[in-house]
Amino acid sequence: MKAIGKGPALLRLNNQKRVMAQLRKLRVTSRQDIAQRLSLSKNTVSLIIDDLLEHDFIEELGPVSAATAGRPKIEITLRPEKLKSAGVVVERNRIHWRVCDYFSQVIAEETLHTDTHHPTPLLAELAMVCREINNKYPDLLGIGLGFPGIIDPQRGWMHLSCRLGWQEVDLLTSLRKHVRLPIRVMNNINAAALLSVQQLRLVAESSHFYLRISESIEGALVRHGEVLIGNSWTAGEAGHLTVQPNGPRCSCGRQGCLEALVSQPAIKQQLAQRQPGLSWQNRDSAPRIVNEVMVQAGNFLGKVLSQIMLLLNPASIVIDCPWSAHAGFCEAVRSVTESDTLTFTYQHTQLHFLSVRLNPANGLALAVIEQFEQRIS
Repeated sequence: MKAIGKGPALLRLNNQKRVMAQLRKLRVTSRQDIAQRLSLSKNTVSLIIDDLLEHDFIEELGPVSAATAGRPKIEITLRPEKLKSAGVVVERNRIHWRVCDYFSQVIAEETLHTDTHHPTPLLAELAMVCREINNKYPDLLGIGLGFPGIIDPQRGWMHLSCRLGWQEVDLLTSLRKHVRLPIRVMNNINAAALLSVQQLRLVAESSHFYLRISESIEGALVRHGEVLIGNSWTAGEAGHLTVQPNGPRCSCGRQGCLEALVSQPAIKQQLAQRQPGLSWQNRDSAPRIVNEVMVQAGNFLGKVLSQIMLLLNPASIVIDCPWSAHAGFCEAVRSVTESDTLTFTYQHTQLHFLSVRLNPANGLALAVIEQFEQRIS
């Protein structure tokens, strides 16, 4: 499945990648439907499909029953287990990896607890982890590596990570010396944002904003299947939008940031101040207090989402946070967002509250697949 020269061979490889991408997105389709969607000749698509059949990457499911006369369509589907990629997430004192098939289904995973304070030994350990994964799965398309912080994905360079305590670290050079597979370096949240578009089957041609609430609050805008990282690689920092002037001090040093009010540590602190030992999970013991804190958090988030809607005008906003399980929080988010946004804009933006949190490792594995499918010039 590699190009052997320029000209026709390169064109065929690019067409093959386009066909693979369609097979991944549609799951079940036919030669005729692919040819129509990609504006390719039926003969071109048939040659590509025959080649993929020969390599056992796809299988035929049989003819589709049709009322019209003529040759029936033969349904085809990818064999996702034949094409694998890996995602490795680095967090504070933790490495988590997953190997996924071509449909982003998890094949294997492991979590390692380690010291992440110093870049050099951590990157050496990371190289060893990647080699072990590759040895166990020699047919990997590549490995996606995710880190918290400000990442230049083109250079594979970390400018700053407050979570790890790293600054100006070359992530890619040392890893490439020990790992022969294609490597893609990304910010963890950007990887999860890519995954959200696939998981919710959002229209790839539109733009979508992904917001993740955990220890911190981060976001990312995905447009035409690409994460927009901005001029200084910090696009999507919704957690540091001010929603309460003179509010509690944020980790960034400013006051009243969304992160200082709605992140997991912030909510934990607010509940503890109201009633020691109270958490939002055991809300039955103090439902009024928990509801008040959740509604207030929803109000704050709604103010930020209205700004995102007005400034970026995404087709949808995906909210990935633990508070989505609380009805009062979701209702407050929707209510404030609607009241603070132009009616026409709000009506054309969908809000998605995820019931199951996304794993950035899956997003990193998906990023490798999408890189594999990109056209070669």
